[in-house]
Parts: sequence; C-alpha cells; structure tokens
Amino acid sequence: MLVDGGRQEPVRSGARELAFSLTPEPGAEARQVESTMEGLFLMLEEFCSLADMIRSDTSQILEENLPLLKAKAVEIRGVYARVDRLEAFVKMVGHHAAFLEALVVQAEQDHGAFPQALQRWLRSLGIPAFQNTSAPAGYELPDLYRTDDFFPGDSGD
Repeated sequence: MLVDGGRQEPVRSGARELAFSLTPEPGAEARQVESTMEGLFLMLEEFCSLADMIRSDTSQILEENLPLLKAKAVEIRGVYARVDRLEAFVKMVGHHAAFLEALVVQAEQDHGAFPQALQRWLRSLGIPAFQNTSAPAGYELPDLYRTDDFFPGDSGD
C-alpha cells in the first residue's frame, strides 16, 4: 500500500473512487439485460405465431385440399385406363391396316392394277409379267373389327 506521509486514508479513498468509476452501474447493466430479454421474448412470440399460422395452414390443406387431390387421383386412374385401351385399339387398327394393305398389294399382283382392256393388249404383246399363269382364287374379305367392341359405352365421350 501506498502511504502518503502516514495518511493512508486519501490513497484508499482515491482507489475506491477509481474502482467505483471503472465498475459499471448495476442498474444500467440490469436494464440492458432486461431490454435484451424483452427483444428475445418478442422474437420468440413472433416465431410461435408463425409456427401456429403454418400449423393452421397445414391443417387447412390436409382437411380441404387432400380429399380433392385424392378425387383427382381416382379420376386420373380412369383416364389412364382409357388411354391404355385407346393405345391397344390404335395398335390393333395399325395391325389391321398393315394386313389390309398387304392384301391389296397381293390382289393387285394377282388381278393386276390395270384396266381389263390394257391388260388384254399387254398380254397380246407377249410380255411375261402380264401373263396370267394361274386362275385367280376367290377373294374373301377379312374379318373386320367394330369400335363398339373395344369401347363399350364410350360413344358419348
């Protein structure tokens, strides 16, 4: 300790004043902590209200929109089934068209695509491609399909 000519009191009182001036005021520190906590509580309250709003929106979506989505999913399954039937029908029609085209080509080769007068004239010239070596066989129509067989009750759609 510093002694000033035998008087210790002024040095002590100066040290106390210095310590007091360097020590923060307890009331100011408490007010700062209180204001910080108040700000945190406000943010917590805003967060809770936001969470409640999200929860209510989620409940509304689950209660109102989910049944609508389920109904649409059932409806779309019916559309998918109709598309599948339509694809099968188009594939079958394509097969029949190719079959009929082959029959037309065969009939043209067998019977000729030229008029009868032109064929007789070309045969008289002796061109072998136009000579009819075999008698034409009787032509039978292929079994055709009916659309109603594949899409019953869909005629109005």
